[in-house]
Amino acid sequence: MNFTETPEQRMLRQAVAELAARYGYQYFIDKAKSGGKTTELWEEAGRLGYLGVAVPEEYGGGGGGIYELAIVCEELAAGGCPLLLIVVSPAIAATVIAKVGTEDQKKRYLPGFADGSLKMSFAITEPDAGSNSHRLATVARRDGTDWLLTGRKVFISGVDETDATLVVARLAESSTGRLRPALFVVPRDTPGLEYREIPMEVTSPEKQFQVYLDEARLPADALVGGEDAGLPALFAGLNPERITIAAYANGIARFALARGVAYARARQVWDVPIGQHQGIAHPLAQAKIAVELARLATQKAAWLYDQGERGADGVDDTAVGEAANIAKYAAAEAAIDAVDKAIQAHGGNGLTTEYGVGALWSIVRAARIAPVSREMILNFVAQHTLGLGRSY
Repeated sequence: MNFTETPEQRMLRQAVAELAARYGYQYFIDKAKSGGKTTELWEEAGRLGYLGVAVPEEYGGGGGGIYELAIVCEELAAGGCPLLLIVVSPAIAATVIAKVGTEDQKKRYLPGFADGSLKMSFAITEPDAGSNSHRLATVARRDGTDWLLTGRKVFISGVDETDATLVVARLAESSTGRLRPALFVVPRDTPGLEYREIPMEVTSPEKQFQVYLDEARLPADALVGGEDAGLPALFAGLNPERITIAAYANGIARFALARGVAYARARQVWDVPIGQHQGIAHPLAQAKIAVELARLATQKAAWLYDQGERGADGVDDTAVGEAANIAKYAAAEAAIDAVDKAIQAHGGNGLTTEYGVGALWSIVRAARIAPVSREMILNFVAQHTLGLGRSY
């Protein structure tokens, strides 16, 4: 692994940072508080090819990997515009379809992912099946050549602004009781699909929803990859999800730290900047170190994932899964710490609207919970890395 990014990656990082700077944190916050959407930013990022960097070239994308998509996610967040839908749509849905979709599905959906004209939510979590995906109750059953989906999903991001939702269901034909997952593309206007917003204490233009499926009728080709795609179809999007949510958290942490440092340089007490005092300087320096370590973990995970996709020797799913989970854990913890220390550096101003760091707290706090809790990551590392007994 080379810790120096390629010229193309550095150019991508700079270009996305410049795009984020043109919109900025105030744009993001204004959209969140007014109930608006970041449509203009999303569409411009799509036109410039940033949302499709990981889509194969033959379908209109950039032909890069999750490393490049993580750059996009991180730099937008570092510029004050953390877009959660990048994790959901390009990272999860597009990756799943690119890896396990039929050729017709790839031709139908991937060009839209590539230019940003298509947004897709991802629905796996259920009220009684959060971390335990083996208890999924959403069922798909055949009705002639069609499929009927029945079930309920919760905490599904952006359903009100996405064109379709990639729904994880259980095939009704399974008689063993074991998980036999299947993924379906469910357009937002499908009869039998309803959604209801969940009021959240999170300052974001991207809302959370409950999704209800009452015998939602879908054509045969809504099933992604066919009936035999199974677990590979489900897991195709989970490591990219963890890697890009880590990049998202790293970007927010960088943004918060930049705000904290700028205030510490400008604010004077007893005729010197407060950043000259170790009580302010050391916490910010500690946060900086933690963020850089999290960024390294994220870069390693993205690199390993892309190497595995390219068939490199010595890279297996276990190594990628371990790295992706570690990166997500490290980034969430570092981001929470960075935002907290940036708020503290501001004193009372840290909780004012004017200085723009207090609103970050709820956003980064959610990263410790979703898309997988830190406790489940600790379970994963204890079991699969350390070889300790399964505790759940």
